[in-house]
This record gives sequence, structure tokens and C-alpha cells, in this order.
Amino acid sequence: MIPVRGFEDKTVAVFGLGRTGLTAARALIAGGAKVALWDEKAESREAAAAEGFPVVDLQAADWSQFAALMLSPGVPLTHPKPHWTVEKAKAAGVEILGDVELFARTVNAAPAHKRPKIIAITGTNGKSTTTALIGHLCASAGRDTRVGGNIGQGILGLEDMHGGAVYVLELSSYQLDLTSSLHPDAVVLLNISPDHLDRHGGMDGYIAAKRRIFLNQGKGDTAIIGVDDAWCQQICTEITAANRRTIWPISAGKAMGRGVYALQGVLYDATGERVVEVADLLRARSLPGRHNWQNAAAAYAAARAIGISVSDAVDGLMTFPGLAHRMETVGKIGKVRFVNDSKATNADAARQAMSSYPKFYWIAGGVAKAGGIDDLKDLFPRIATAYLIGEAANVFATTLAGKAEVKMSGTLEKAVQQAYADAAASGEEAIVLLSPACASFDQFSDFEARGEAFRAAVNGLVSGGGKAAVA
Repeated sequence: MIPVRGFEDKTVAVFGLGRTGLTAARALIAGGAKVALWDEKAESREAAAAEGFPVVDLQAADWSQFAALMLSPGVPLTHPKPHWTVEKAKAAGVEILGDVELFARTVNAAPAHKRPKIIAITGTNGKSTTTALIGHLCASAGRDTRVGGNIGQGILGLEDMHGGAVYVLELSSYQLDLTSSLHPDAVVLLNISPDHLDRHGGMDGYIAAKRRIFLNQGKGDTAIIGVDDAWCQQICTEITAANRRTIWPISAGKAMGRGVYALQGVLYDATGERVVEVADLLRARSLPGRHNWQNAAAAYAAARAIGISVSDAVDGLMTFPGLAHRMETVGKIGKVRFVNDSKATNADAARQAMSSYPKFYWIAGGVAKAGGIDDLKDLFPRIATAYLIGEAANVFATTLAGKAEVKMSGTLEKAVQQAYADAAASGEEAIVLLSPACASFDQFSDFEARGEAFRAAVNGLVSGGGKAAVA
């Protein structure tokens, strides 16, 4: 745990008692603060009280006693409308922050020689894979590495800092909205496409949230920016013009005079005086496809930015085991391979997996994002059959009508059964791909639960209740 500094003997209101809120409460108390916890769910309040936390009805509380409001990132800050805790905090002049900001202030309060290296990663798609990959590169090179934030463990639950540690942090737009003091040594902005627009009031608000990751960078820091989409290209141009830090563009499709890029699976380093071919990414079995080549370029650049050698960085790329729920092979039965891409919660993320296979049996559906799957029409010819589940099934069926065979499966288990039967009947090497292009909340608690249900359904296909072989 990282004890939070700066709120000694002060009271901090904590709203939202999931993983983030409870971890922040523990860290605040460890640092000498007092806390007042609340959640609108009775079971969450009861769990907090059972752990010994003071549970205080923030609706009726005197907000003048609070030094800050620690808001969980899932709680609306501005849109569709501010949460009532936000309105009460603003009315009382109480600052609103998140757990990443508590971490940042604690780092900034430490003596310079005790501050860790910080690598912060954001983007619409690929940030979890890239975060895990950077963590693997750093740990493989012998660095004392902690990975967390929007992936795995909450940031304040990570092991306490020291000068030789490296924190590799995945940051969502929700977390960045609540962060103002974080000063990363290296920032990675992978890409931007429309997502979470209801929470940010539109595309401008979403981009503004992502840009906050660069707020405190200056001379000696490194900004690593994907330039394969127009929004990130613009950000790269603007930040380069400010000329306050080292800028390394990254790409998975274009040669560049500076930065790190991949062409046809070969990784090139153009951060020095000449362009150097550094790795054949086709040999990295857990990094298939163009989108993973961009992730690899970003991870390599981040590792180099904090002083990891070229050879150690490349070795890390080749030994990365991959990330659960992101193009993860969960089993193979005969000639049929099952790929779990449950992390693809929007169409742009699903595109990355769909583009990697010339033909596949596609399981899709859930809670659709704005635009549905309209932007995937160029990939519809690759779909052998689509098996649709959840709320979006009817809408997706309409979009796919006349362009691909559709089966209305309804549930994930039935979709797996139907897809396997059809794939096996083809007699060919086949891919059954769960890449839903949707959020999971109609049928599952989160994308991880959806991915595990897919794995269980695949294993359920094996007679005797065994497990499908993993290729």
C-alpha cells in the first residue's frame, strides 16, 4: 500500500466503495487522514462498516468539515450531469480528486531521490495490453516494477515507492478527469476514437480528458504518441510545437524520420541519428496483428525512455505471455481454435481482432456503443457466420442483413455451441472469435466475467468436462 501524504489529521469524504474507493480509504488512513465513506448501495456500506470504516451519510453531512472529496472514477463528474456529491463539494468549496491524484501528490511530496519512475498509458484501445507489455519489459530487464491503475490492482494498493521503482499505470479518461498533479517520466497516448461520449459531453470533452495526461510534462520527459489516427496526429503536432519535452511518434503502418514504427511486422527505432531495425515482431507470438505492432512500438519506446537497453527491450517483446481477454487463445478442439477478445468493448477494438483473421465465426453483442458496428462493414466479408447475443442482437442483425449469415444465439453459451458446430462442420482450420464490439453489462458484471464465461463454455464442449487443449 502507498500511504497518502498531504491530508494528515484532515477528513476526506470518499464516495464509491468499490475497489478504488476502499483502497483509497485504506491508503488515506495509513497516511494519517480521517475518512468518511458513503455509497448509494447498502451492501457496499455494510461491507465498509464491517471492515471498520466510518460510514457517514454524505447527503446529510456538513461538508465544511471535509478537506477533499475522493470520487471513484465511475461516478459522473460533469456529464450527463454532475453527481450530487460533486455539486455538494463544489458548493462547499471542497476539492474533488481521484486516487491517481492522491498518488501523484504523494509522489510529489517525497524527496527527489525517493521518487519512482512513472510511465503512464492511455488511449481508446490497446492500453491494457500495452500497460502489461511495458510492465513485462521493465520487470524482465530487472527493474522493480509495479503495474496498476485501470488494470489489475488499484494504484494506491501497489507496493510503496522508492527511488528505484517503476510504476506502469494504465489511466482511463475517467481517471484523468480527476487528476491534475501527475508528472510521468514517460507518457504513452496510443490512439483516439469515439468512446464514452456520454460521460464527457462529446468528442471534444473526451479528447480533453485524454490530453490531461501530458499536463505536467516538461524538459527531460518523453511523450510517445501514436500517429495512426487524425486526433492523435493533431495532438502530436501541437505538443511538438510546444517543444518542452522529447516527442517520439509511433506507428504501425508508416515509416518516419523519428520515433518508433513497425512495417509489415518489423520494428524500427528512429529515435537516434539513424534508423535501426530492432525486432521481427512476427516472432512475438503474443503480439499478432497490426494493432499489436503499435502496442509493441509504444512499449519499446517507453522502455527505452527510462533507460532500458535495446536488447533487454526486444527480449521482453519476444517473451511477453499476452493479456487475458485480448486475442487470447483459450482452447482448441480439433481444427477449431477459440479466441477470447472480450476486452473489445467497442467497434474500433473489435476491428483489431477481426482484421487479424481472413475468416472467422464471430460472436458479438451486448450493450452497443454509439454507432454500433457500422464502421466494421469493410470486414463483414470475413465473417463466416455471426452469432449475436445480448441487447444489441437485433440492431446488429439489421446491420449485417444481406452481408453475412446471422444466427440469433441470445446467450454466450449457446453462441459458443452453435459456432463450434458450424466451424467443425466446415472441415477446415477455423477461428471462433468472441470480439463483442459491446459493453458487457446486460449479461455480465464486466468484460472479464464475459471472457471467463467464454472460456467455461469452450471447456464445456469437451466430453467428460475436461479442458480444451491450448495450442
